[in-house]
Order: sequence, then C-alpha cells, then structure tokens
Amino acid sequence: MKLTELDQSEAIRYLGYGSQKPDAKILALLNDCEKKLLECISPAYVYRVFDIAYDGGAVAVEGTSLKMEGGDICKHLEKCGKCVLMCATLSAGADRLIRRLEAEDMTEAVITDCLASAAVEQVCNMAEEEIKSELDDCFFTWRFSPGYGDFPIGIQKDFLEVLNAPKRIGVNSTESMILTPRKSVTAVMGISDTEIPKGRRGCVTCKLREKCIYRRKGERCGF
Repeated sequence: MKLTELDQSEAIRYLGYGSQKPDAKILALLNDCEKKLLECISPAYVYRVFDIAYDGGAVAVEGTSLKMEGGDICKHLEKCGKCVLMCATLSAGADRLIRRLEAEDMTEAVITDCLASAAVEQVCNMAEEEIKSELDDCFFTWRFSPGYGDFPIGIQKDFLEVLNAPKRIGVNSTESMILTPRKSVTAVMGISDTEIPKGRRGCVTCKLREKCIYRRKGERCGF
C-alpha cells in the first residue's frame, strides 16, 4: 500500500497546538517533513478474523492459544461472536528518519515523529475500511489495543505471532513489549451479526491518561 499525503491536522494536534494554528515557519517544516517521511516509509498491515469464546475474565481466540484477559476487553467484545486481530506499521524507514533527524534537527525530529504517529493511524483506518468492505453485512466495535485499560500490553508477542506479523510485515515486540518498528499498532475489533451498542471511547481506557497533555489543558484528544 502507499500513502500519498499525511493528515497534518492530526500531527498538529499531537504537537499540542490545540485550536491554535501553527505559524508559517512550522507549517513549512510540516510540509518538508511530510515529504521526507513519505519518501522513506513502506506502510503495511495484516489482519485475521477469528471466532471467539468467553472464558471467565478472558476472551479466547479460537484456533489459537491466545487469550485476551481483562475486564475492558471482555466488555468491549461482549456482544461479538468474532473478532479481527490487526497490525499496522510504517516500516523501519520511519524509525531511521526520526533517529537521523534527532541528531541533526530536534524540531524536525519532533514534527516528523508526530506526522508518523498520524500516518500509522491512517494505515489503521485503511485496514479497517478493507475489513469492513469484505464483511459488509456485519457490525463492528472500534479498535481496542493492548495497553488500553486493563488489557495487558504483555500480550503483544503472542498477538503478533498469531498474525505471523514478524514474517509478513516485519513487526516484532521487544522484551519490554515495545513494538518495532516503533510506528506500529496492534488492535482488536469485535464483529457481530447484530448492531452493537456504541461504547464510549475516552480517557478511562487510555494508557496515557495520567500524563496526557490534553487532559491537563482541559481538552480531549478526539480518541
């Protein structure tokens, strides 16, 4: 897959501007950094659909040894008989560019990092669109990632293995459960044959809620 442009408005929000508009210098840097990032990334994603079964305080992914534990993921999937496991990445090119810019120009490095965060969300959105188009008679929950709420981030290695993500798109997990390349995302979406009540997204399920710059300013991130 290929991205031809990035969501600069989302990157600007990650930079902490809120409702303010960046000055002309920052806008020009955004354009320059976007061009550099688009030249070096190789976006990719992988997903699989599974039947699921409920096992006490966990959701078992049938046909695998994977169990998703935690009250939040159980609640997220409670109306579903299937789920999608997905992983998206920008590839190692984004990491290399950000590291190089950190040594050359920290302003550009920060802007590029925010653009890359916005870009991987774009890749997730594209994957979600494909999934929904292939299962157009189904209803879906929103994406829920390991580390949200009490859904353990320690599941990352097993999650990636179930998707064969290390071989298919080059995404791995360190011993501390950090995804590599860093601009990668894993997520679960529930699938149901009937309409699913819309659960509220928000701070309660976010692993960054205690140090969120948006909460400190009385704002919301849009999640």
